[in-house]
Amino acid sequence: MQIPRLHPDTIEQVKQQADIVDVISERVVLRKRGKDYVGLCPFHDEKSPSFTVSPSKQLYYCFGCNAGGNAIKFLMEVGKQSFADVVLDLAHRYQVPVQTLAPEKRQELQRKLSLLDQLYEIVALAKGFYQHVLRQPQGEASLSYLKVKRRLSEETIQQFQLGYAPQGWDTLYRYLVEQKNQPVQLVEKAGLILPRKEGNGYYDRFRNRIMIPIHDVQGRTIGFGGRTTIDEQPKYLNSPETPLFNKGKTLFGLDKARDAISKQDKAVVVEGYFDAIALHAAGVKNAVASLGTALSLDQVRLLLRYSESKTIILNFDADAAGNKAAERAIGEIADLAYKGQVQLRVLNLPEGKDPDEFLSHATDAAQKYQELLQTSPLWIDWQMNRLVMGQNLKQGDIFQQVSQKMVELLTKIEEESQRIYYISQAAERLASGNQQLKRQLEKSFIAQFKKQNQPILKSNVKKDNSPLLPKSSDRNLLQIAESLLLIVYLHCPEYREIIIETLEEKDLIFTLPHHRFLWQQILELEPTISESNRTPNPLMSLIQQRSIEFPKEMAQVNHLFHLSEKGVEDIIRTPMVIRGAAACMEIVSYEKHRRYCLEKWQKLDPTRDLKQKEYYWQELKLADKQIKELEAFRQSNFLDIIDLT
Repeated sequence: MQIPRLHPDTIEQVKQQADIVDVISERVVLRKRGKDYVGLCPFHDEKSPSFTVSPSKQLYYCFGCNAGGNAIKFLMEVGKQSFADVVLDLAHRYQVPVQTLAPEKRQELQRKLSLLDQLYEIVALAKGFYQHVLRQPQGEASLSYLKVKRRLSEETIQQFQLGYAPQGWDTLYRYLVEQKNQPVQLVEKAGLILPRKEGNGYYDRFRNRIMIPIHDVQGRTIGFGGRTTIDEQPKYLNSPETPLFNKGKTLFGLDKARDAISKQDKAVVVEGYFDAIALHAAGVKNAVASLGTALSLDQVRLLLRYSESKTIILNFDADAAGNKAAERAIGEIADLAYKGQVQLRVLNLPEGKDPDEFLSHATDAAQKYQELLQTSPLWIDWQMNRLVMGQNLKQGDIFQQVSQKMVELLTKIEEESQRIYYISQAAERLASGNQQLKRQLEKSFIAQFKKQNQPILKSNVKKDNSPLLPKSSDRNLLQIAESLLLIVYLHCPEYREIIIETLEEKDLIFTLPHHRFLWQQILELEPTISESNRTPNPLMSLIQQRSIEFPKEMAQVNHLFHLSEKGVEDIIRTPMVIRGAAACMEIVSYEKHRRYCLEKWQKLDPTRDLKQKEYYWQELKLADKQIKELEAFRQSNFLDIIDLT
């Protein structure tokens, strides 16, 4: 559904209601410093915090990369969302009534927003139902299973709001639809019931299972995990994907673990619900579960919001399946790990136990578990150990295979000192105590790396006469682009909403002072125009009247009010003109960012600031890529030189 243009009152209310510390603290670990908060900037790689959030001004600013803005701008940049989508999300979160400038679409928009509220209510009712049934005679066996076999206290059972889905085929259906009058289509949409394959009616998705509610970060129930206590497959059954629940973007227990993750500066990720529950019960409050799937990049990014050191410890089962899951998880986030954007560790518990088993059998289990967490190896050490484990390195072909895999593993390490360290570690594992062989292997590895790898940072940075730069100067390009957008806005009323949506979506502003002045007059005057005004173009008339009040300023933009025949021809293809003009404004913005990065890159010393130098090099490449794409688009949709006189 295309979102209609939002009313300025709604946007203003969202800005007033959305607390910037509340919004940003979900993505960045913030520390109080005086009146403000500081943290590591999410927009560039840094080791010491230069990202500042001001509650009094409701603004953020990074002294390292100059990123800044309000809560809306932050969410647009971090989540790559449009202006309208961010405002709608915040409006829903802070319960701000949504108004639009298209009354006929208002009801449709409200239905979309209210759907989520109804689904939250239905899932919450189901959770309460399951909790109630657990305490009834039919749930007695399941309650005993939790207390005896799982050794969970009453406090833990209540903390995690555990319940029981009865055996009946349609018990929950009858409760929600017939007793609570919930729409059957929405109960199905919440993933709680399924249509019968034969005949009419529905049946419950979860039957005769212990029910484990899954919550979002705000603590709202969004789905369930159902665990059977009999010999039945599947052992665990999750809610399907719904408007509330996305398994790959959710972590079980994060609502309860996030404060502990922030305080201890690390997160522990386990495979199963009961592993996470057992750890919390034992005092390991920074544990979450990956919902039975390999840890995804989205789940990792969710965790990184709460750990300043970006430390994540994988504690999957030590059996073949668990090791395979750990390998898949590492594969998902290897790029982040190689770049140091996540400090990934892997813990395999003794005797192949999972956390629940370990805590139930070991003396002083919780303390021993914490000690094992402290000594858990980095992911690359864990993988190197896995490569040599069980291998007969005295056989030439096996030695060669393992050696080659070691090289592949180490090739992607970008920091030179770290690579040198792991070359020594790899050689030591392969040499099995033979010091002469170790030295030979080290020399061989270093030679291979020198042969295979080019320097991370090259000296052939494009100069400012790069062909990627626009042919016109920044100011000329802006003059053309901004003038055309204003001309279309003034002379083509039917395209005004498109222009505003384009500016908001791409977060563009009028930069040249005389254009910014004219845009401000437009924004002030447009709301005063009544629907009864029969003037062909009332906005144009009102704007021109401002010439009396601001003669000097209006003289600079007077040429935009009168179109020549050539000017009329230029705006015939209006949608293309709008897109092309917006692309020009984006090009100038990227050029400004590129010059800033180039200046920073040139000043940094590669012997001391290698990671920062590499960051700005990557930013330069990204800016060049964006400029090249925008320039190609501009040339196919927008004339290089347009006569505006």
